[in-house]
Amino acid sequence: MDIQQIFKNNQAWIKDKLNVDTHYFENLSKGQNPDILYIGCSDSRVSAEELMGVAPGEAFIHRNIANMVPNSDLSAMSVIEYAVKYLKVHHVVVCGHYYCGGVKAAMESQDLGILNPWLRNIRDVYRIHKEELNALTDEDSRYKRLVELNVQEQCVNVIKTAVVQRAFRERKFTVHGWVFDIHSGKLIDLKIDFNDILEHVMEIYHLD
Repeated sequence: MDIQQIFKNNQAWIKDKLNVDTHYFENLSKGQNPDILYIGCSDSRVSAEELMGVAPGEAFIHRNIANMVPNSDLSAMSVIEYAVKYLKVHHVVVCGHYYCGGVKAAMESQDLGILNPWLRNIRDVYRIHKEELNALTDEDSRYKRLVELNVQEQCVNVIKTAVVQRAFRERKFTVHGWVFDIHSGKLIDLKIDFNDILEHVMEIYHLD
């Protein structure tokens, strides 16, 4: 890629925006009021705003390898705290995608150096759900199901946070688990039954 082309693209983008609205950047600079916190994968094929069809300012975005929300990740925890407490978002979305390289790497027995501690979080998801996953004889089906289960577990991690628990009590607030199918372009709502899942964990994780 020609890096200088990026700056040319930027100038063309500015021109396009101003042709539609001469006050576009003036209004953009006044602040943000997103209703959604989107936590997705860093995969270069998955553009959060584009796949949701939202404009700048409509979604607060956090991305990392395999859309993880480990409580040890200060970046993810800070993003959730800021978006929920200060931006007052009403929705938190954890969105994975099929054929995720991070999930695939976690399924393989390889030493990947500094990536090992990060991938261990995904391997823990496999450990929790190993009976269901091992029952799938087709590797591709097992791979896709682990993507879905990883989204589910990261949603649970979101709900475990104190700021999200307070938001549930104080206002209309929803956590969503989605998967993006790269082969079809479809965004899939996993329709996770959080009430059933959390019935078994909130006795431990519930905060007053």
